[in-house]
Amino acid sequence: MTDLTGLNILVTRPAGQAQGLMDKLAALGARPLHFAAVEIVEPHDIAGLKAVVMDLSTFDWAIFISPNAVTRAFNLMQGWGQDWPPDVRMAAIGRGSARELQRLGFRDVLVPKGRFDSESLLLMSPLQDMQGKGVVIFRGEGGRELLGDTLAARGARVRYAECYRRAAPSADISGLLRAWARHGLDAVIVTSVEGLHHLYDALGQVGRQWLAKTPLVVVGTRQRDACRALGLQGALIVASGADDEALIAALRSWHAAKNPL
Repeated sequence: MTDLTGLNILVTRPAGQAQGLMDKLAALGARPLHFAAVEIVEPHDIAGLKAVVMDLSTFDWAIFISPNAVTRAFNLMQGWGQDWPPDVRMAAIGRGSARELQRLGFRDVLVPKGRFDSESLLLMSPLQDMQGKGVVIFRGEGGRELLGDTLAARGARVRYAECYRRAAPSADISGLLRAWARHGLDAVIVTSVEGLHHLYDALGQVGRQWLAKTPLVVVGTRQRDACRALGLQGALIVASGADDEALIAALRSWHAAKNPL
């Protein structure tokens, strides 16, 4: 028996980035539903981003925070006629980002083991002695400062390349609310604080009441704390990363604990 059989699970990833996860959930017997809680759009400061990108050869390390950071950065670089400098080493917060880099032909990517977050990456030995090293961090607007602040404290010269932002959804949420009222939801997957806030804002009063009681799959303590700050009192299922495998592993562990053999 597949171990997510019959569960109605909402996936809130952006359009074009949800199907793989939904297919995996369906293969485990779940009934996935999609609503894009965020839209990935251009950053506000394109000129500032271009200045950093055109200066890439002066850095020793480039760190990618998300798969969106990888795809947006390389699409923009291609449009600007910029090749990747061969001497700049790469690191990625999670497996999804590393896979995107590998898909582009980059094999030597530093990735944490175990949990996939800034804290885990900062524990890795190549990032300990950073005195005089240049580091560029590719991310979305408004990301965490822990990674950059810690590397700067270790002596690195840090710059941010904010290559996208997460905007509020433009899709009509009424279809989601009808499905939720008719069938209920057993869990909601959110993979960013911005996505959580956009979903909460879009749901309206009744939808927020439902969300407050629904188990949520989140990534890391920052998202967990954001849920509690919004008054969401359902179970919080904390995944070790934002990739499909980590999200599904967290769901399966939670469901197995609820339904022991």
